[in-house]
Amino acid sequence: MDKPLRVAIAGAGFVGGLHARAARLAGARLVGVSASTPQRAEQAARELDAERAFDTSEALAQADDVDVVHVCTPNHLHEPLAAAALAAGKHVICEKPLALDAAAAQRLVDAAAASGRQAAVPFVYRYYPTVHEARERVRAGETGPLRLLHGTYLQDWLTSAEDDNWRVDPALGGASRTFADIGSHWCDLAEFVSGHRITRLSARTLTAVPERRHAAGQRAFAGGGGEGEMHAVETEDAAVVQFETDQGALGTTVVSQISTGRKNRLWLEVDGAEASLAFDQEDAESLWLGRREAATIVRRDPQHLSADAARLARLPAGHPQGYADCFDLFVADVYAAVRGGDLPHGVPTFRDGLRAAQIIDAVLASARDQRWVDVAPAP
Repeated sequence: MDKPLRVAIAGAGFVGGLHARAARLAGARLVGVSASTPQRAEQAARELDAERAFDTSEALAQADDVDVVHVCTPNHLHEPLAAAALAAGKHVICEKPLALDAAAAQRLVDAAAASGRQAAVPFVYRYYPTVHEARERVRAGETGPLRLLHGTYLQDWLTSAEDDNWRVDPALGGASRTFADIGSHWCDLAEFVSGHRITRLSARTLTAVPERRHAAGQRAFAGGGGEGEMHAVETEDAAVVQFETDQGALGTTVVSQISTGRKNRLWLEVDGAEASLAFDQEDAESLWLGRREAATIVRRDPQHLSADAARLARLPAGHPQGYADCFDLFVADVYAAVRGGDLPHGVPTFRDGLRAAQIIDAVLASARDQRWVDVAPAP
């Protein structure tokens, strides 16, 4: 395909803007956008410099002049919009969670396979070069057999009763909020780096803010300021999960959107018989490597990284790459496959979205029943 890809973005919030930037940097035309209302779509089209506004996301998903549909809406719309786009012959990038439960995610995996189109989920933390370096060192045997996987994903943007967002509403965001929103990222990263699969888990959830002030249209990370009535909260603010893997390791993770002062602290450590590796998303230019005799820091230097990691290091050492760069690299990889190339190693697809849904379902079941739960086998 010599002509620029024609893309459209359903959803005009924080993440929709990231998708628009990445699409343009990958050489695509932003044909249009949709939002919660036609008026909001018009505003978003101006802000994102899109060619037009769609009155509805359903119309966008089926438009004849669109090659790739990006689904960035509230979670309850992911499955119907992604399914409609695939049925209309579009390639799809759908935000996580892919669907509200594993059964719905499986339907999308099946639809994507039947369509023959590219279908990806932006688990973009994989795209830090230091994450790929950690994965390659584990695969090469440098750590020895892994014994422990542990870490956290901590935020504070929903700490107060004055903080609200559509994610809090289970009708829009689903039965899980914090774990589906950020715990899914942590689990994807842990399985990607380690090569292990979580097979069994025990989870506890916490709703520390039982009521919140309704704030219609409040964007993620925007802080308080709602003027609505107080409403009951049904979704979790935090979760603690312990688990076992298919290769005999144990693990734990703590995820929270109420950890004051923590903005986006995604931290993962894998401890092996010979060495340990630790990744901190807020300090992603380096990877900690620990051995019994000493600990060292591995810098994001493309001259000294594995081939898979160096491919993602677009800037020289000492010139920091960040979260938006991860998005750009992910979208560029998907678009290259849409244009007829091979899907590069490690690109997260709808199958990875299904995997996240399987773990989320198990976390909810364990927290509800107060027991250990088996996780469905990875697809």
